[in-house]
Amino acid sequence: MTTFSAPDFRIRRAGPGDRAAAYAVCLQTGDSGQDASHLHDDRDALGNVYVGAYLRYEPEFAFLLEDSAGVCGYALGALDSRTFYSHYENEWLPPLRARHPAPQGDPSGWSRDQQLWQLYHHPEIFLPDPYGDFPSHLHIDLLPRAQGRGNGRALMQVLLSALRERGSPGIHLAMASDNLRAAAFYTKLGFRELARAPGTLYLARRLVDPLNA
Repeated sequence: MTTFSAPDFRIRRAGPGDRAAAYAVCLQTGDSGQDASHLHDDRDALGNVYVGAYLRYEPEFAFLLEDSAGVCGYALGALDSRTFYSHYENEWLPPLRARHPAPQGDPSGWSRDQQLWQLYHHPEIFLPDPYGDFPSHLHIDLLPRAQGRGNGRALMQVLLSALRERGSPGIHLAMASDNLRAAAFYTKLGFRELARAPGTLYLARRLVDPLNA
């Protein structure tokens, strides 16, 4: 499938050969939306946590944004979070744990890579309550050249429509609680606060009604 977004951009499903491009977007937006390349020696660490398992286990809900220069964004979803996290913990993470033992010592001294390796061993998993209302979840990232042109909204609409067509009643996401720009974006798309944790805000919206975002 190919869906057109803003002029000169298109949205398509990710394929087997898109891993490197999607990982690159994750790295280049991994510092609160800014390029995190200078913070990581392990350039796959961010993608291993936030991208790779979605490409492998949820390809039906993995959408890429691209322009003439290549992939510049993605929206990744999981239809049923419990099923996804079962694959993630039991299949995806064990090889990563074998390559990267859990870091030792004072966490305040860990590098950015070590902080992510810690997530291989102790993943951050959130399941909403009530779970049945919002079983799906998502991640979305866009490079700066793709922002401010309606591409984020278009990606979200494509992903939410795909999830709704497969019967999902609702979706949730996690975001940094101090990211006011992201909060405004999600609010415009109908997301509302579901829960809070230190530094993290969980938002959700129902999908049973037609998209009006």
